Amino acid sequence: MADTDPVFNIQRVYLKEASLEQPNSPAILLEQEQPAVEINLGVNAENVAEGVFEITVTATVQTKIQDKTVFLCECKQAGIFEIRNIPEDQMGGVIGIACPQIVYPYLRGNVADIIQRGGFPPVHLAEINFQSMYEQQNAPQPEASPIITQ
Repeated sequence: MADTDPVFNIQRVYLKEASLEQPNSPAILLEQEQPAVEINLGVNAENVAEGVFEITVTATVQTKIQDKTVFLCECKQAGIFEIRNIPEDQMGGVIGIACPQIVYPYLRGNVADIIQRGGFPPVHLAEINFQSMYEQQNAPQPEASPIITQ
């Protein structure tokens, strides 16, 4: 293999951070009302060494009954990837699409498991199309049209 051949290796996938809080237990657990569920996802990439990147996918799952939190779960799943000799115009896609697609299934499993271990029905995160998420985040923003006044 030549030194200029493209390299893409998964070095490690790991649970970087996880927390589950139930600030209003046990009283909130006696409520009969169905809680509202809010889920936020994020992707972060960091160049940690020459040709080595840490890609972190974060999920925050919060359930509330009215304005009281039932539980709040935050989970960060990370992967270390060796990425070398990829053309510059393709690096964004590798880091923003390919890597998160590898890390995300681990995050989904861990979030469901942590929530279930907290005594709740598991919350299964939906499948994510990282391709369209990446394209939306990197779409050129339309310029504001000038306002014409008379």
